[in-house]
Amino acid sequence: MSSEQDPAAEVPPAQPRPDTGWPGEPDNPADDPADDPADPFDGLVVAALDSLPDVFRDRLGSVAIVVEDEPTPHQLASVGAWGLLGLYTGVPRTAWGADSAAVASKITIFRGPHLRQFRDPDSLALGVAETVRHEVAHHFGISDARLEELARERDGR
Repeated sequence: MSSEQDPAAEVPPAQPRPDTGWPGEPDNPADDPADDPADPFDGLVVAALDSLPDVFRDRLGSVAIVVEDEPTPHQLASVGAWGLLGLYTGVPRTAWGADSAAVASKITIFRGPHLRQFRDPDSLALGVAETVRHEVAHHFGISDARLEELARERDGR
């Protein structure tokens, strides 16, 4: 068969790429999906973020969103709580610095407390989504008191 008849013959063979070590690079052995199965809990956090309205999701670029197993004693003490599902640390968008300069912020979602509090998959997904929305609200300057007030209004209390 000539190259005129075989379209694949016109495409040069792929050249091997050097391993840059960056996540997502195809030649990076650390990214082998067989070695690092996807965590379903992480998937719930991603789904919760994806469900946010674009107007909010588009303004989370400066926020690190991480999942940790358990809150540390320091994290608990920082908010005077005996337990935490999530924690926002940083400067809310309503208090940004001069020229609207972003200050690094972090939202932490805690796996262990969610798994203990929400025992079935549906309630776990709802619990994670609510925690993500709650912590994102803090990023936008909404206090716990205002969130409680909004919940009472929503629930007709």
